[in-house]
Amino acid sequence: MTRSLVPWDVRTPRLFDTFRHEMDQLMEQFFGTEDGGRELALFAPRVNVGETEKDYEISVDLPGMKPDDFNVELRENHLWITGERKCECEKKEKTWHRVERSYGQFRRVIPLDTPVAAEKINAEYKDGVLHITIPKSEAAQPKKISVKS
Repeated sequence: MTRSLVPWDVRTPRLFDTFRHEMDQLMEQFFGTEDGGRELALFAPRVNVGETEKDYEISVDLPGMKPDDFNVELRENHLWITGERKCECEKKEKTWHRVERSYGQFRRVIPLDTPVAAEKINAEYKDGVLHITIPKSEAAQPKKISVKS
């Protein structure tokens, strides 16, 4: 009980300070710092996935890209969105003072829980956003059952 009243000396190294410092350095090397200080930033486009009784609705933020820069595929009831956003900073005719935009290859895989009608999938790219509508198969859609009395 008396130890709980002893003041903590801030000069004494805490048990996990060294470990935390090393982990912080590791995370900064992998993900970059909060102010964007990373030479090779990881690019993973943001995805929204919605579901109705009849279909899946997916939107993917792909700003600054062209439809030729990415692929959309259906594989074994998973939607695969892959591609690469190239870095503009590789142009040698400019001196870059700061590069915060992320770039690189990406892959987003979205599992679809129910069977879908692959031949009816619709994908549209407009204003930097990819919109995909994936209809569910007739067998996967809910059926109303009438109850007799």
